[in-house]
Amino acid sequence: MLIDFNNLNINKLSFETEFEKKIKNFLDDWFSDSENVNVQTSGSTGTPKVFEIEKKRMINSAVMTCDFLGLKKDDTALICLPVEYISGKMMIVRSLERHLKLITAEPSLKPLESLNDPIDFCAMTPLQVENSLDQLHLIKNLIIGGAAVSENLKVKIEKELTTINHQLSTKIFETYGMSETLSHIGLKQIFPVAEDYFTVFENVSVSTDERGCLKIYAPDLNAEILQTNDLVEIKNENKFKFLGRIDHVINSGGAKIFPEQLEALVKKEISNEVVFLGKPDESLGQKLILIIEGEESEELIKKVASVQFDKNFYKPKEIVFVEKIPRTPNGKVNRIALKNIL
Repeated sequence: MLIDFNNLNINKLSFETEFEKKIKNFLDDWFSDSENVNVQTSGSTGTPKVFEIEKKRMINSAVMTCDFLGLKKDDTALICLPVEYISGKMMIVRSLERHLKLITAEPSLKPLESLNDPIDFCAMTPLQVENSLDQLHLIKNLIIGGAAVSENLKVKIEKELTTINHQLSTKIFETYGMSETLSHIGLKQIFPVAEDYFTVFENVSVSTDERGCLKIYAPDLNAEILQTNDLVEIKNENKFKFLGRIDHVINSGGAKIFPEQLEALVKKEISNEVVFLGKPDESLGQKLILIIEGEESEELIKKVASVQFDKNFYKPKEIVFVEKIPRTPNGKVNRIALKNIL
């Protein structure tokens, strides 16, 4: 289905699938007299909740992203994310604000299966990208969110796009944001240039609290200064590097370990999903364990053993294989559920 937001007439469109009907419901809400819309959080860091967001702030967010990527009237975009969450809603708002032509694709692991022609813009999760590598060359600007982009996936993207002779100059970005910031407040290019720091949008500034956790001031998006539990390294008020969540930090024998950094290192060697957790231990406080998704394999164990960890205590004391690592509805690893399983 194609929705032309430059010449929008909802009554003439045929919304047939459940996904298309959800888009129709959001458009009805958007054009209603209410100044707000309801948004559901993913629940990846706590209990899912629903809260109201002002439409004018969603428009401000859309302008920031569209300006950063240089999107213009009549450009084509593809929506393949659930409309229940801010990620899907903002794809529609960006299309409304910039008068884009929006192609709908049912949210799935392979959302580009029916895509044959080049498009200007798309937002996807890492899992969707993983299953769409052979068609990424059709996208001019791709943003990836919902979870961190693994080092293994970055290698696959570079390999795929540097071996394909494609006309588009594809640019791929990792996003940083949350429901409270109306999707993302900054982007980090991962292809063709591999950047280390996220660059925040205009009228957004960042700092840290006494713990080293990120504080976000984005008055166009949220009236409050947003305090996160994300440990970061600040380069300047417009650039920062994500280190890990403070509530994920593992304290093993007095040493603080950031699991996200270790996961990125291991994923350079193996393609399986991996998660580092702290397991209660009498002598260490927390024992560092590595969970690998998939069947137990000596080959994978050997690959983990070959990883060049910076410090000896970064090596996992135990490796556990699980059939499937639990995830939230929008694809993020659910560490709380995983701890409960273990």
